[in-house]
Amino acid sequence: MTGESEDKDLEREKIEATIEAVLFAMGDAVDVEKIATAIGHDKDTTRKLVHQMMDRYNSREGGMEIIELENAFQLATRREYYDALIKVAKQPKRYVLTDVQLEVLSIVAYKQPVTRQEVEKIRGVNSDHALNRLVEYNLVGEAGRLDAPGKPIVFGTTEEFLRNFGVRSAEELPAIQPELVEEMKSEAEEEVQLKLDL
Repeated sequence: MTGESEDKDLEREKIEATIEAVLFAMGDAVDVEKIATAIGHDKDTTRKLVHQMMDRYNSREGGMEIIELENAFQLATRREYYDALIKVAKQPKRYVLTDVQLEVLSIVAYKQPVTRQEVEKIRGVNSDHALNRLVEYNLVGEAGRLDAPGKPIVFGTTEEFLRNFGVRSAEELPAIQPELVEEMKSEAEEEVQLKLDL
């Protein structure tokens, strides 16, 4: 009986080692379906195995963690070690978002999939530059095309956005407070007025 239990433990350790190797080698988030294929299990079993690994990673002191992003998992550095990484990295990815970029990012995050025209209608001003910057920073990306005349591109948030904002999916974003919506509207109106005054 003990031998059977040891065999199961060894098999589980081998499967977990395979998952860890796949996540490490890929670097980016890996879809649960691909992990399932790698270990020869179904998606539900795979998800349970990875969640067990996540619990173990979180219960120990270490520099790595497994994070969940929508329907994928990624081996990542714990946030508390980012400063140490920045000291070593040649060109750390550090960018500061302007208020306008944050506004546009908020609209995309909460309204996705959303067209450029819809973003501009909400803000009341041209948002090309801010949207292009967010695409450049890989926080926003093309999410297909709208089935309408001209087939306009629709935008959505990316895995990079989820990583940076510490959420697993857009559904985990906090609810918008009505007073913030009003504040955003008044800021957009001020921006329009400034451009008219120039």
